[in-house]
Amino acid sequence: MSVTDLAYRHELVSDFFTWPATRAEWDAFRLSDEQVEFYRQYGYVAGIRILNDQQVDQLRRELEVFFDSEHLGRELWYEYHTNESSNPDTVLFHALGAWRIGPAFHDLLWHPAFTVPASQLLEGPVRFWHDQLFCKPPRHGGVVAWHQDYSYWTRTQPQAHLTCWIALDDSTKENGCVHYVPGSHRWELLPITGLAGDMDAIREVLNDEQWEAMQNPVAVELKAGEATFHHALLVHGSFENRTERPRRAAVINVFRDGVRSASSDPPLQGVPPIPSGQKMEGPFFPLLFDPAQLPDV
Repeated sequence: MSVTDLAYRHELVSDFFTWPATRAEWDAFRLSDEQVEFYRQYGYVAGIRILNDQQVDQLRRELEVFFDSEHLGRELWYEYHTNESSNPDTVLFHALGAWRIGPAFHDLLWHPAFTVPASQLLEGPVRFWHDQLFCKPPRHGGVVAWHQDYSYWTRTQPQAHLTCWIALDDSTKENGCVHYVPGSHRWELLPITGLAGDMDAIREVLNDEQWEAMQNPVAVELKAGEATFHHALLVHGSFENRTERPRRAAVINVFRDGVRSASSDPPLQGVPPIPSGQKMEGPFFPLLFDPAQLPDV
């Protein structure tokens, strides 16, 4: 038995949200000029309300099914790790491709509370790259080590990418919220030093000034349903969860329409190659939002 691959559906497939009917309703999702400027200066903007309580519950219900490694549709994941860490005492559930399986995770990509701010920060139309789930169980949740997202994405060029990290639980310093190194989006591209292991592995690729900046990261605490947007070169990570409650998050990665393939290898596992130099598009990389197509009234 199999499930329908929702990657081929580029319209809403559930009642997850209702489309805005007027330009004013679309504009209600816009970031303020101050928020956009903060992003430009520091590489992130946080505390953006993306989901209401009902929507959070819908995503949690779909997510619960995904934790069972034998669930229907399991063959559609680009990546699926019940624990990306090699240590069973530090568990990090990490998976890519929920949009292909879960109707709510699919429709989340088109939600204007996400796409409108994303378009402002990318300064243009928003095209989908891939989604992620990062979940830390109670008591033995593992780390996400310091990294830059684009270090993993150099098969696309130019760097015109954006990440939206959405809390599905209240995310705090105690249960492993995201930490940012403000201004590090201006650093050069760093080599990959591992995602689910040693938090300090990044030290080997930093100069002394960069390492000093790493000593004062900003902990971004969020309520369930709130999100943070960050630049693809911003150094970030999160620490262990030793509390009695989970820390679950959905992540949407996008790029400005026009980004091209920089490799003739498959861009994601199971996805047909896009020849190097050609535009990233097709069923797996749909256009989510184009501000030029908004209604006038």
